[in-house]
Amino acid sequence: MQTKTTRVIPAVNYHLWQACNMRCKYCFATFQDVKKSILPKGHLPLDKSLSLIEQLAQHGFQKITFAGGEPTLCPWLDQLIIHAKQLGLTTMIVSNGTGITIDKLNQWKGYLDWITLSIDSVKTETHNNIGRAIKTQINYMNLISLIKQFNFRFKINTVVNRYNYQEDLSGLINSSEPERWKIFKALQVDGQNSEKFKEIQITDEEFKEFLSINNAQSISAAVVEDNEDMRGSYVMIDPAGRFYDSTKGFHTYSAPILEVGISKALSMVDINDEKFKKRGGFYSW
Repeated sequence: MQTKTTRVIPAVNYHLWQACNMRCKYCFATFQDVKKSILPKGHLPLDKSLSLIEQLAQHGFQKITFAGGEPTLCPWLDQLIIHAKQLGLTTMIVSNGTGITIDKLNQWKGYLDWITLSIDSVKTETHNNIGRAIKTQINYMNLISLIKQFNFRFKINTVVNRYNYQEDLSGLINSSEPERWKIFKALQVDGQNSEKFKEIQITDEEFKEFLSINNAQSISAAVVEDNEDMRGSYVMIDPAGRFYDSTKGFHTYSAPILEVGISKALSMVDINDEKFKKRGGFYSW
């Protein structure tokens, strides 16, 4: 059995599901390349995902974030969350909110620690322009209230882009009181969002304008990440079970983790421990 070790970066993002029911134009994790070239179904089967989580826990990771695509589309997400928690990991999902129901919250209680909602605007038109939309508009405040009734820890992710950089979201943040509000500048990744990126890209000054409008410096929950902060500061796994990074402006993938092991696969990607610390990767989770 592999000896458990301690990592400088103790958190990992597992993009377990390629499919999504939204089409956000800035999305850096479409994984169409994965689906076309290596994994037609766009995800590992349940047994391999469970084995992957076991290896991550054994290696010394402390927190796992289940992302996508949209992770709630995965029919066995519940089993992965429960397995990760039983292995001692802090568990989180990043979701657009469409699959979060009372039944799901009941199933996750005691096993899922954090729920992160991706919210870029309080305006339906803006979300439609971004592509963060379905036929029925999500009532975010009702959903957030429900999440808090179940006592999940709560976080919001916002990607600042051409359609929302002049919008004031402070009312939403003050009302919902997330423990963390991650504010990202839209990031171009060739092969993932490059075809639509010109439509939604913003300058550094426009990103600063959003921060100023929202008075982000005075919001204790706010964690700001520009493009340089993001690249190489996350340990990420793609739907095919490979580590990946985007430090060169496109995704670079390791060999499959289940074939070569955690350590060897990690050595194949560019991950910067100091950048992880600098962007506030360590916090009380």
